[in-house]
Amino acid sequence: MKVLMIYAHEFGYEPRVKSLPDFPDITEGKTYRDVQVVCVQVEAEDPERMKSLETKLVKLIKWAAKKNETRRVLLHSFAHLSASKASPEASKTLFDRVEERLAKSDYQVDQTPYGYFLDLKLDAPGKSSARIFKDL
Repeated sequence: MKVLMIYAHEFGYEPRVKSLPDFPDITEGKTYRDVQVVCVQVEAEDPERMKSLETKLVKLIKWAAKKNETRRVLLHSFAHLSASKASPEASKTLFDRVEERLAKSDYQVDQTPYGYFLDLKLDAPGKSSARIFKDL
């Protein structure tokens, strides 16, 4: 699993092209303020160790959000961090489980539309904790 986290003063998206037909149709974008954006690529070998990766990812997100003094998290599928890819269903399941666990810990959690190419708007500060990459 590859994880790129970017703390953003503002992050917005607009759905542009639907790439996975089995996922819901989304027509409207959203904008978030003071948000920890978590870009995740689940790799082909990850489903074998999904429970362990889920726990590591939740801990990593909480750590980064604390460093950036936010309790708002946005999960974003970013299937360009590695050539290895898990199935869309396995990836989406992980996203849903991570969202559920963070919400139970009083984080405001959302996901960008799964299965879409999105137009993105990003305003991120120039500080070291604003950009974090991990290979879990």
